[in-house]
Amino acid sequence: MPTLGRPCLTRALASLAATSGPPPARIVLVDDRRDGGAPLPVPAALDGRVTVVVAGGLGPAGARNLGWRCTATPWVVFLDDDVLVGAAWRDELAADLAGAPADVAGVQGRVAVPLPGDRRPTDWERNTAGLARARWITADMAYRRAALVEAGGFDERFPRAFREDADLALRVLADGWRLTRGRRRTEHPVRPAGPWVSVRVQAGNADDVLMRRLHGRDWYERAGEVRGRRGRHLAIVGAGAAALALGAAGRRRAAAVAAGLAVAGVAEFAVARVRPGPRTPREIATMLVTSVAIPPAATWHRLRGLVRHRAAAPWPPPPRAVLFDRDGTLVRDVPYNCDPAKVEPMPGAREALDAARALGLRTGVVSNQSGIARGLLTRAQAEAVNRRVEELLGPFDVWEMCPHGPGDGCACRKPAPGMVLTAASRLGAAPHECAVLGDIAADVAAAHAAGARAVLIPTPETLPGERSGTRRATDLRHAIRLLLNSTSTPIWPIE
Repeated sequence: MPTLGRPCLTRALASLAATSGPPPARIVLVDDRRDGGAPLPVPAALDGRVTVVVAGGLGPAGARNLGWRCTATPWVVFLDDDVLVGAAWRDELAADLAGAPADVAGVQGRVAVPLPGDRRPTDWERNTAGLARARWITADMAYRRAALVEAGGFDERFPRAFREDADLALRVLADGWRLTRGRRRTEHPVRPAGPWVSVRVQAGNADDVLMRRLHGRDWYERAGEVRGRRGRHLAIVGAGAAALALGAAGRRRAAAVAAGLAVAGVAEFAVARVRPGPRTPREIATMLVTSVAIPPAATWHRLRGLVRHRAAAPWPPPPRAVLFDRDGTLVRDVPYNCDPAKVEPMPGAREALDAARALGLRTGVVSNQSGIARGLLTRAQAEAVNRRVEELLGPFDVWEMCPHGPGDGCACRKPAPGMVLTAASRLGAAPHECAVLGDIAADVAAAHAAGARAVLIPTPETLPGERSGTRRATDLRHAIRLLLNSTSTPIWPIE
């Protein structure tokens, strides 16, 4: 739950404490206030389960990323700090997640926006009510942690609480997951807002430009969004600009015609906003004034977005480091190999590694070597094999080797995340800045547990059940290309 410490946070946490059902393993409050402030209020009923993480002004997308990366649970639930969860919300959440099939990455709550019963809603209240129909909003959205890891979390180029949730959902869907709607219920009250709020929210037009760059022209339809009035706003601004230019050129009649078109466009817009509302003098005045300001504001922000995002690349950025499983991924799998002479690189391994290094990626190896614990080879023999791997494939920046057996209960043996976390630390990279390439499910599970992306490169030894649920590549070259899909640097031609 990212927060700016608004008064609504107290009510949101109180509703979470009062609801029935199994308690969450952890509640992460991300304090995104730039200048700090008083400690965030935590109800006594939630004491001991709440962790406060200081973001310091990252924005909603960055704050959510910071929060979910502090977790280790299979599911992560995002809530806004101005919602009120239902009386049975935790029970309903548990049922929603327990009933989610393996191919479901996210389960959305049912959000209701209470509106006045004694009058028509204002323009701002109607806009907020649209949240009840919106898809995948983080007001109440649960995601599998594995899906978040693979998608790279929220795109931090979205600076507002706008479109970043739709962007994440479209990327998760593109990864082959499904998103569904659950049965739990959450209320999203209309927050207080000044008369100029409708003008300020036009900044979202720049975010719409980024959405189009990332997801194509049809992203509105796929995200269940409406296109709005951008074309009409542009026409109003164009007519107004033409009126000024024609007037300056002394063409008064033509200028009057252009001005009339601009005024007619603004009038139509204002009437469309006034008609469904309460039509009080204050509301009418607000609609008239802001209907004049919105078209140029919307057009300006759209132009700003076109400039700023003209070369936007897909999210997430390429990893800083790639960690490889050894046997079956870099070299042929020779069970419990203690003989360097038996090391044989996988096809294309040297070429893929050379390309990765040339592009500035750090490289490392994370390898289970339970043969040491079983007495089938010594650590010195395993290290001799590692040296031969480097002779054939070039130097690696870090080696991590687990000498324990399956029953030793260590934290390093894959699928545990220990080796991945240690390797990332030694490379000076955060886990989410790393990717793990391997040939079995344990490699993928270790990556996800650490918070790193993964690519599975199946071999004949890979079990059929291990081939689903993660990104797959045909070989090491293909895997590197998948990881670098957000760079314009060519590696090899696409087959």
